[in-house]
Amino acid sequence: MSAPTPETATNSDSARASLEALRTEIAKAVVGQDPAVTGLVVALLCRGHVLLEGVPGVAKTLLVRALAATLELETKRVQFTPDLMPSDVTGSLVYDARTAEFSFQPGPVFTNLLLADEINRTPPKTQASLLEAMEERQVTVDGTPRPLPDPFLVAATQNPVEYEGTYPLPEAQLDRFLLKLTVPLPSREDEIHVLTRHANGFDPRDLKAAGVRPVAGPAELEAARDAVAKTSVSPEIAGYVVDICRATRESPSLTLGVSPRGATALLSTARAWAWLTGRDYVTPDDVKALALPTLRHRVQLRPEAEMEGVTADSVINSILAHVPVPR
Repeated sequence: MSAPTPETATNSDSARASLEALRTEIAKAVVGQDPAVTGLVVALLCRGHVLLEGVPGVAKTLLVRALAATLELETKRVQFTPDLMPSDVTGSLVYDARTAEFSFQPGPVFTNLLLADEINRTPPKTQASLLEAMEERQVTVDGTPRPLPDPFLVAATQNPVEYEGTYPLPEAQLDRFLLKLTVPLPSREDEIHVLTRHANGFDPRDLKAAGVRPVAGPAELEAARDAVAKTSVSPEIAGYVVDICRATRESPSLTLGVSPRGATALLSTARAWAWLTGRDYVTPDDVKALALPTLRHRVQLRPEAEMEGVTADSVINSILAHVPVPR
């Protein structure tokens, strides 16, 4: 691999600084969710999509809105409900009486950052309408494929405790998400900080008043993606990723292990994390750092293991502890 030119290195450093500034800006609106913020940045770098899971009231929607406010990108929000139709997401053909022809009316999916709020509250037919958009980055209506803007990211939220009136995402759709990020309840100190902000007049519906401003745009994002693509991966690291994923397929606690697509995703997120931390090569620690959010939604527990309190995270952590680390 050729050494980077001074100009390339400068562009890379500038792009990294812009993306690091995202975290500072988002922190003006969201308290104590640094891992979720980092995950969203990693997804942007990898051209991937994110599933945010957490109980109501932990700022999942606010987190995505704050990310959109820090980026000079178009964003739209869809509240998923049981009566939402696929055409409400993708768009449809509309008859124009003036021309006596049908014209395509784009849906909210034609944007850079789509917030799919409570995605598990809509039926599978509407959930599936996002599959082509997420994987192929296009929407086909009446046999005509229509490309989506670039960049394009779906940030979907779901509630893990309310099951009445919900439709769990099937494995095929879960696998389309690059990362599944859990948004936990804040610590006592963070919760006091949240209440203090609200007592001082913070309005989560007015991020501009909170001082959240755009700090990066498509140019910085493209420069960052180019730099991530140049981050080197040794054969030993590639083998380490494969060994971790193959171990999930052999785990007695799982009925479904990680597919080759999942292995590719883990390598991509590890590269993005390596670049964000200032390196141009991937280490085993980078792989470990992104293993849980990249793999937890790609495995399926056996019912007996679930009854014994085993979780996907605990299985993956056990695998990470036992798979030999390359030296």
